[in-house]
Amino acid sequence: MMSTKNVSIFALGGVGEIGKNMYGVQYDEEIIIIDAGLKFPDGDMLGIDLVIPDITYLKEHQHQVKGIFLTHGHEDHIGGLPYILKELKVPVYGAALTMGLVQYKLEEHGLLHAVDLHVVNSDSQIDFNHMSVSFFRTNHSIPDSMAIVIQTPVGVVVQTGDFKFDFTPADQPADLNKMADIGRRGVLALLSDSTNSEKEGFTPSEKTVGDAINDVFFRSQGRILFATFASNVHRLQQVVEAAELCGRKIVVIGRSMEKIFQIGQDLGYIRVPEGMMIPARDCHKFTSDKVAIICTGSQGEPGAALTRIANGSHRSVVIEPGDTVIFSSSPIPGNTININRSIDSLYRAGADVIHGSILDIHTSGHGCQEDLKLMLNLMKPQYFIPIHGEYRMLVQHAKLASQVGINPDHIFVLDIGQVLHISGTGATLGANLPAGNRVVRGQVASKMERELMSERRQLSESGFLLLVATVDTSSHRLLSGPYIVSRGFVYVRHSGDLIKEAEDLALRVLKELSTNKERTFEQWEKRLLAELTSFFYERTERSTMILPMILTL
Repeated sequence: MMSTKNVSIFALGGVGEIGKNMYGVQYDEEIIIIDAGLKFPDGDMLGIDLVIPDITYLKEHQHQVKGIFLTHGHEDHIGGLPYILKELKVPVYGAALTMGLVQYKLEEHGLLHAVDLHVVNSDSQIDFNHMSVSFFRTNHSIPDSMAIVIQTPVGVVVQTGDFKFDFTPADQPADLNKMADIGRRGVLALLSDSTNSEKEGFTPSEKTVGDAINDVFFRSQGRILFATFASNVHRLQQVVEAAELCGRKIVVIGRSMEKIFQIGQDLGYIRVPEGMMIPARDCHKFTSDKVAIICTGSQGEPGAALTRIANGSHRSVVIEPGDTVIFSSSPIPGNTININRSIDSLYRAGADVIHGSILDIHTSGHGCQEDLKLMLNLMKPQYFIPIHGEYRMLVQHAKLASQVGINPDHIFVLDIGQVLHISGTGATLGANLPAGNRVVRGQVASKMERELMSERRQLSESGFLLLVATVDTSSHRLLSGPYIVSRGFVYVRHSGDLIKEAEDLALRVLKELSTNKERTFEQWEKRLLAELTSFFYERTERSTMILPMILTL
């Protein structure tokens, strides 16, 4: 229960995990939500496309939710919006590029005209009855990244979003003066990005990456294929500038990459000289040293442009000996196998491949330990909540906060759904909110059904057996079968005797059951399941899913 005398802070995603960021700040009957992200499914979430936060609490208190405020335009911060806004009718606020990406997403889902969207900047302030929201500019790997500042009757709550301190940025500098001023006036609670809390030093500047890109472009004699995240707008502009210096034409491949270029150019974040961009079909009109291809697929995603180019299935681009392929991104956990497979295919086709193990043409958008300590020193919070990171990252960030002088009793490492209540006299943990994962299959979001996930894992590992028999309803006489079909458990051609034995066993059981007309066909199926499960485990020492199906006429 939220108290009218406390400011309450909670996470519906983004703590104890990478991705699915969603945070709430509540005072009295007003709730401010920060971000609405997604994460990609773990390897054991078979058949699942995406994972988004559980918003049960927000739906139950929809009239109190004043809006969703976005820190920047990456998928782990905005990707859940199309699904969440189908159930939560609230306004959305974000900077120009962020909202351009949101509009693109909502248009794909047919929601663009059903959502109240507001473009804000670092000078904006939105006032509500008890709380007000303002912003300050930060540096990240995408333009228009901002921290969220929430003024409450108890004090100021700051959520940094993803950030690093870059003193030679590719875009505008961070609002250091504004940060220092907020810290001087007093910060009640700071929620801060923990992604790189285990890494020492400062995160390298984007300028170092720009210099490395220029060097590779000048040295490469053939075509260049440059793969990165579509949303890494700074990197895209750096590639355009390097290509311009070398007199190369630009080809953009991949649906999301093409859309980002369109949005980025419309808003002035990507600046391409007139006539420099050409369609992929025109590549043959230029010599290899005059072409650079920018594409998706830096994570080895199966359907991405570079993956299709690597395996020879792309309709317009084929790898040629002498091509240079650049991977400009850090591998997301779980993607290493796919990335290595793409790299091997590219080498086999005769390309020279540049990736993190050879030359790092990438820098993180997240601050390392010195960046994090600088933010803590600028904000000087009374209470500290590390966010955006797996649990060990949150704990390490908590240690850094203690090192710079934050009272350890005022540092809280939260779990998803935990609520921290802060008043003028102290802070306490309250009852947990309903929280967890919802899974997306196609366009539909639903609760994650652990039983369903368990069944899918069993199917993937052990296959299944289907037993079919047809029985006369009135006489209980067997009309056909039983027949057993194996899929992924035993290979029928090599296990004919085993399957025949199982069918004979099922036939004996069915004949026995047919003598007792008081038993239901559901009871028949349960008996068959028990007998066949025992039989196959005894013969193979393996378990599988068995589906007895009694058809009636």
